Amino acid sequence: MDQGRPAPDLIIFDCDGVLVDSELLSCRCLSEVLAEFGLALSEEQALELFLGRSTKAIEQHYRDLGQVVPDGFLPRLKSRVLETFAASLEPIPGVGAVISKLTTPFCVASSSDIDRVSLSLDVTGLRAHFGARLYTAQMVRHGKPAPDLFLHAAAQMGAEPARTLVIEDSVSGVQAGKAAGMTVWGFVGGSHYRARDGRAILSAAGADRVFARMSDFWEA
Repeated sequence: MDQGRPAPDLIIFDCDGVLVDSELLSCRCLSEVLAEFGLALSEEQALELFLGRSTKAIEQHYRDLGQVVPDGFLPRLKSRVLETFAASLEPIPGVGAVISKLTTPFCVASSSDIDRVSLSLDVTGLRAHFGARLYTAQMVRHGKPAPDLFLHAAAQMGAEPARTLVIEDSVSGVQAGKAAGMTVWGFVGGSHYRARDGRAILSAAGADRVFARMSDFWEA
């Protein structure tokens, strides 16, 4: 942390793109499953529109366009994502070492549903670090970029928002953390930022700091 800022009482990690390198995989799944239902969306468009957002945001997007996502879409998407993650998901390099050394309480707050978060952490060997401290958009009324999820996680962990640090990789996540009155560090080490200027994107969204390697976690 900055020298003038006290150490946090709680660290909240987003899951996708922060703990696990999942964003490109999930956007590919979204593009493919939408195509099965006759809706065209490239992987790049999926990243731009839905990075860090919940499936409710996908449905709302198409409603706003006057299109209805078919009833079978969400179950098909969930199945495809879980199959893909089980076969191909990897942790963000170095994140296990960072988490294992933390003395500050920490948890996960993700836009994904609890099944996906649990599988992600199981497949990548990170689950033991978090136990039951998993909070998802299913648990609150409004998902990111609203502050609800982060405020819920902090309340469950007994921490004040002003003493909470959020680690996020998406614009919506950064906005949610700032709206909750928390310090937010943007992480751009996921593969989805290889061809994008993540530092500029997350800084513009309001991140207090942006870093690209988990080995630099505590470096100011």
